[in-house]
Amino acid sequence: MQMKGKEAVFVVLLSGISLLALMFLAKATPHMAIFGTMVLVGVYAYYRTRDFKTIETAMINGIREAIMPVMILLLIGMLIGVWQMSGTVATILSIGLDTISAQWFLPSVLLITMIVSTFTGSAFTTVGTVGVALFGIGMALGISPALAAGAIVSGALFGDKMSPLSDTTNFAPAVAGVKLFDHIRFMMGTTVPAFLITLVLFTILGRSGQATDTAQIAEAQAALAGRFNLSWVTLLAPLLVAVLAFRRMPVLPTMLVGMFAGVLTAGFVQGNWNISNWFGVMQGGFQSGVENETIAAVLDRGGLESMLWSVSLVLIALAFGGLLRELGVFQAIVDALLRRLKSRGSSVLSVVLSSIGVNLLAGEQYLSILLPGQAFKQGFVDRGIDPRYLSRALEDGGTVINPLIPWGVSGAFFAATLGVPVLEYAPFAFFLWLSPIFSVILGYVKLGKQRDAMKLAS
Repeated sequence: MQMKGKEAVFVVLLSGISLLALMFLAKATPHMAIFGTMVLVGVYAYYRTRDFKTIETAMINGIREAIMPVMILLLIGMLIGVWQMSGTVATILSIGLDTISAQWFLPSVLLITMIVSTFTGSAFTTVGTVGVALFGIGMALGISPALAAGAIVSGALFGDKMSPLSDTTNFAPAVAGVKLFDHIRFMMGTTVPAFLITLVLFTILGRSGQATDTAQIAEAQAALAGRFNLSWVTLLAPLLVAVLAFRRMPVLPTMLVGMFAGVLTAGFVQGNWNISNWFGVMQGGFQSGVENETIAAVLDRGGLESMLWSVSLVLIALAFGGLLRELGVFQAIVDALLRRLKSRGSSVLSVVLSSIGVNLLAGEQYLSILLPGQAFKQGFVDRGIDPRYLSRALEDGGTVINPLIPWGVSGAFFAATLGVPVLEYAPFAFFLWLSPIFSVILGYVKLGKQRDAMKLAS
């Protein structure tokens, strides 16, 4: 069943009102808000079609798209636990506490995660590894968790958006018909100003914060040294993961190699050869046993079970997204925006809005690139608009918006990994808000000459 026109708008409004009412009035968790909304839309779909099999199949097809993200989430959860056990995170914490002051923490975190994410091409890997350690440093320095998470996510998304190793950076130009490095160079027009403004904002916020508490730092260092053998050897596992990611090894074997290196480090460096303990940490996470509450809060995490909150949210959200896709709601939104295409600016605005809309309804960044990209591609050609505007708008409205959505795949993962709800870190994820704004502005502002679309096609 493909809904069109007013009926599709009705379903969108019904979904939006239901989600908002359940989350903010009924105080339901994102899981229950989406589940309740899915049931409501499902009942309406059954009333219209009398075909429950189609509804069921649509939800199953939606969940199929979650298989790889779910596997990655579970493996990163296990990897975090193993690296906590091996002393990798503790060593990074110790080095960070020695070198980073509270005033310069936020801009430093932004730059570090930006560099790591650019080299690995993965925001998930960056946040799940280096991001966890940096977040711990922030807690020890007394930095607001929401501010620290905002800086970590902003830096990580820079690489996920700009790195030639990133899946979405390759996916968006492929959908739009643009060569990869033409796409990356063109994205600098929105990414560089957005990142520079973000850097300035975090510098101002950091400098206006509290001074470093040297006594608290000394206590944290003592707690780390008393529990772990702190050594540069413990950094070999994350270095190996970074090298493999840079060489474009698939993410699943990369994570497995990182885990294997981590358990060997736990054995040789920390003296932990208890294999049953290794698997216990992979399952339930690491328990440090340190008395320092701040350090314990950083170290006592990870494990497969720590990701089940995110996994269940992703499964429910993508099942709902599959239902909406089968009903034709996404296509109806895009079709409505297609009719409004006139200028280059309005075309870019429409792409950004449709990508954000798909993100909000489906919670999946690949769909937010694929569906608008396929729908708007011919419209850009017909109007003689440089296709790089399309590929850039898809990234700015698709890739970077997903972490701002509590039920988005990225948002759910970052919230579970860092322990900060999306709605708390979102106001400080400046880069994620600024990127689509600059994309729309530069859609209306003419800078330089438009190149021949045929030369840009891949």
